[in-house]
Amino acid sequence: MNSTASPLISWQEAGLDHAARWRSEAGLPPPANVVIADDTLKADAAYRLAAQGTALLWRGDYQNARNLLQAMARRAERKPRAGAEQKPATPAEAFQMHRAAQGRRAAILGSLLVPLTADYRVPLRRGQDVAEACRAALGPGAEDSVISLRGLLALVSAYEWRKKGALVPALGARIHPHFGVFSPVRGEYVDLVAKAPLPANCNLAFDIGTGSGVLAAVLAKRGIPRVVATDMDSRALACAAENAQNLGLTAGIEVVRADLFPEGRAPLVVCNPPWLPAQPSSPVEYAIYDPDSQMLRGFLSGLAAHLAPGGEGWLIISDLAEHLGLRSRAELLGWIVAAGLKVLGRLDTRPKHPKAQDASDPLHAARAAEVTSLWRLGAA
Repeated sequence: MNSTASPLISWQEAGLDHAARWRSEAGLPPPANVVIADDTLKADAAYRLAAQGTALLWRGDYQNARNLLQAMARRAERKPRAGAEQKPATPAEAFQMHRAAQGRRAAILGSLLVPLTADYRVPLRRGQDVAEACRAALGPGAEDSVISLRGLLALVSAYEWRKKGALVPALGARIHPHFGVFSPVRGEYVDLVAKAPLPANCNLAFDIGTGSGVLAAVLAKRGIPRVVATDMDSRALACAAENAQNLGLTAGIEVVRADLFPEGRAPLVVCNPPWLPAQPSSPVEYAIYDPDSQMLRGFLSGLAAHLAPGGEGWLIISDLAEHLGLRSRAELLGWIVAAGLKVLGRLDTRPKHPKAQDASDPLHAARAAEVTSLWRLGAA
């Protein structure tokens, strides 16, 4: 985020008016009501203030602020009293209630704020060294600013994840996600792309919405001599290019800024769009939530015009939206037919992520039934 373009947050302290740049990667407006807080503030009082919409600008010990955030999180996760919890009537209602609860929790925990200096120091007692993580995610510092502690810890966590990387068995190597770019932690969709039979004479592939570049790398590793990977997000473009370089694949992978398709036609066009038609609330959620299935429908409607004769389009998508009542199989098939496409085949796999086995998850029934598929599509 460019700090010169971000809004100001204002507060009163020691009888004086103060202001600083406000940083929110989720694009949230600065809180209107800000009070100063320190080590004397108890967790119950902090939670109550945050739940009422009051932000807490921390001036105490930094480690104590982290402890307070954990205490507030425990309070946010408390289950309602028996009988007081509203029971959803449908899977779609369960999903909406789940998203609303996530939003309330995020708003409460995002109310604990910490200051940042222009060079990304935390000017608090026992302040954490966050400068490298902030520069990696936000670019060069320019002005003093204020950020939620939860948001700052997310920057730090993302930076550590970027350094460590995520092992992708299909590559036999690690992919290093940048902040705001979804990490390929769910390997089943990558494995589908690694195993699906390639079209004949496949000398070129398009990877639409490449993100971390993991699918482009898998296609290149499979021997496709040229892969054009597209995205509109600058962080994703930088991330995909860096991963291609780390894997020694820059000669075969071209990273291009494009709204879905690059120019031309290819024997293989691959897309793993966000799986759920809902509104994202942070940059990384754009890889999960696709309002009104815009990217999915855009890919399908433009695919035929970008397929070489006899070419295939691979749509990699979960049916979780169908189990949640957010999109039907009939809708998906209707969009395929309306786009002048036909289904050539489909490869299915079951997710192996922990939530699929977590009976306490509010969406467990849908997750337990979920299937991830690679749809092989061709021109009708």
